[in-house]
Amino acid sequence: MHRPAITGSGVFTPDQVITNDELVAAFNAYAERFNAENADAIAAGHVSAKAPSSSEFILGASGIEQRHVMDKTGVLDPAVMHPQFRQRSDDEPSIMAEMALDAGRKALEQAGRRADEVDLVICAASNHERPYPAIAIEIQQLLGAGGFAFDMNVACSSATFGIQAASDMIRSGSVRCALVVSPEICSGHLEWRDRDCHFIFGDVCTALVLERAEDAKGAHFVVRSTRCATQFSNNIRNNNGFLRRTRPDGLKDRRDMQFMQEGRKVFKEVLPMVSAHIAAHLWDESVEASDLRRLWLHQANKSMNDFIGKKVMGRVPEPDEQPNILQDYANTSSAGSIIAFSKYSSDLQPGDAGLICSFGAGYSVGSVLVERG
Repeated sequence: MHRPAITGSGVFTPDQVITNDELVAAFNAYAERFNAENADAIAAGHVSAKAPSSSEFILGASGIEQRHVMDKTGVLDPAVMHPQFRQRSDDEPSIMAEMALDAGRKALEQAGRRADEVDLVICAASNHERPYPAIAIEIQQLLGAGGFAFDMNVACSSATFGIQAASDMIRSGSVRCALVVSPEICSGHLEWRDRDCHFIFGDVCTALVLERAEDAKGAHFVVRSTRCATQFSNNIRNNNGFLRRTRPDGLKDRRDMQFMQEGRKVFKEVLPMVSAHIAAHLWDESVEASDLRRLWLHQANKSMNDFIGKKVMGRVPEPDEQPNILQDYANTSSAGSIIAFSKYSSDLQPGDAGLICSFGAGYSVGSVLVERG
């Protein structure tokens, strides 16, 4: 039985940034036009008027100040309100694969590994731009990796579930070196015309190299233990899929093809589940909360992270114990906790322990207990 270790990490960050002020200006222009065009229906009570958004509302509700996106022009156009990408031929690399190549090469460089030493690629993300061929296999081919590759989707927990899958295969000896990539184009599944959620998401791609600890070429994090759990809920849902055209409503309304959630229910139900999950994981591994040098939590909402951090630690964590990145990146689905790990892990000393945790639709929650090697 081999011990898996994280030996490299990489983050691809899009160049384009949307600030809260820019986002609010676009949304409010859309809302004003909607209200004018539907004035009679609104007056008759048949249609609800669109309330304006504000930067203060966004920051207070989420802790988000800006987000990186692959295309801001379409998002900020009140007549469009979604990203716009050029049509690519089937012979061109997909946009998700391009993002993954950038993040993957950075992770491999940090690990001191060549692409041809990788024998497993997992593309773990909340949305994939096509069902087949797998994005992971395209990444494998473009990168020049060997072995095999597959896609997986467990919504916002995809990356931590991918870490568990790769770690298990390394433990068993079926693979020696794995690359887990999470290209998240969350701007594509967000309804930018919905005031309750138009500010939530951003785009990014993360990558992690995992291999046998004894093969590590430098500083690394031994994966001491992984744990995943799921519990079905409709409170976070996306109904888009290939069977949609077979149904009577067809493609009339795009709303339920995008991200939808019952935010209050999610807050009430997910936080106890995640807190109990982490506590049980630590208990089973005989790790005290005081032993944790760092918590790299899912970056969905500052209030959620503050709640979980306090519940796990038994006190309010110090800023360096629970780093947040969502103020700069917003919610990047499965990539959020990995961004935090990549940016805030190099200062840990040998023997320091930390925990990566993500959670989201499903419900799903994944936690990874690591120790600096």
